[in-house]
Amino acid sequence: MSKDDIKQIYNSIVEAGYTPKTTADWAWVQLMLYYAKKKVGIILDQGALFRGGKEENIRRGIVKSDLLEAVILLPEKLFYNTQAAGIILVFNKEKPAERKGKVIFIDAGELYIKHPEIRKLNQLSEENINKIVNMYNEFKDVENSARIVSFDEIEKNDYNLNVSLYVQKENESEEIDIFREFEELKSLEEERQSIMEKLESYLEEVKRLNG
Repeated sequence: MSKDDIKQIYNSIVEAGYTPKTTADWAWVQLMLYYAKKKVGIILDQGALFRGGKEENIRRGIVKSDLLEAVILLPEKLFYNTQAAGIILVFNKEKPAERKGKVIFIDAGELYIKHPEIRKLNQLSEENINKIVNMYNEFKDVENSARIVSFDEIEKNDYNLNVSLYVQKENESEEIDIFREFEELKSLEEERQSIMEKLESYLEEVKRLNG
């Protein structure tokens, strides 16, 4: 691919839409939009929703171009490499009339089940996925979970797409099962102790061999 080809991609939506070298999230978005015929979805970290500078400029251009259709906040601990909650951005080059000038924000942060095998991970059940898909397809407000937002409101927020700005959650104190938490803590401590014993055994063997 020549430099002219690259310039064409990163000038097709936003003039001089080059991302910083440190964060290429919106570079991927522009590349996918350039080749997409209609819809495209991408999973990114939440920083892509609010980082400033060049990324804000690209974000603004894409929103104004009416290409962004949905911002979906995922639960935390879904991915091996990070415990942070990711997001899904859905873009649509052929928005139906009733969706033009609007974006649906979906907070799916609480739609998860515990991973059956990996203690530190969560996962989406089929029921969770269906709820998210239904909210996206129905494109209407759902209390504490989804909200249709106009470009005017997004502009007032300086094109910050952070889901918490648009979907308000009820202020409910989390109910804690102290006995369950204690058992989990005890299990983690036993696991830690087992690892330490193995490590000490390995170190003793290393000392013996180097003796």
